[in-house]
Amino acid sequence: MLKTFRESLCAGILITIGGTVFLSCENKTVGAALFSVALLCICYKGYYLFTGKIGYIVEQHKKADFVNLAVGLFGNLIVTFLIGMMLREILPNIGEKAAEMCSTKLAQYPLHTFIRGFFCGILMYLAVSIYKEKNTALGVLFCVPVFILCGFEHSIADMYYFGVSGIFSVRIVLFMALVVAGNTLGAMILPLLKGVKSDEKQG
Repeated sequence: MLKTFRESLCAGILITIGGTVFLSCENKTVGAALFSVALLCICYKGYYLFTGKIGYIVEQHKKADFVNLAVGLFGNLIVTFLIGMMLREILPNIGEKAAEMCSTKLAQYPLHTFIRGFFCGILMYLAVSIYKEKNTALGVLFCVPVFILCGFEHSIADMYYFGVSGIFSVRIVLFMALVVAGNTLGAMILPLLKGVKSDEKQG
């Protein structure tokens, strides 16, 4: 559990770097591409990122796995939010950009937020699974920019954006709950459907 927490902090730190470079780029496409470097480093180092782990709960669902997911999610969220608050003071220009972006996020319909989280979850599962199964970075380098450019919601990145935005509202709690739920279901849907297909073949 302690190992998971430490690794989740490491992953969160890298996500803040990815989020910072995204906010710093005038060109959104360039920023999205550079953000992918954060996830690629997380994959290379084996750090614990909730959105990269949750899809595997379909195959591995021991009690310890659920505990690790909860601990990992907490570590990811707390470190990204705290670093975001710190960087707001150091880099006020990205704080203003994040505030504008987060205001738009909070104005979304709840269902839209969930759906955006759902599709991000699918892409995150694909990015990590392709990296693990095919030993290639292509999944990460393509799936991450795609979810950003599509406007899909990534719970850990969003927590950083809220931290750096300086926005404090109870609406953030509902927003984050919907994104986490969407990321979770999205990451699980492909392995679940694959399992159903396998069962049908066996039957």
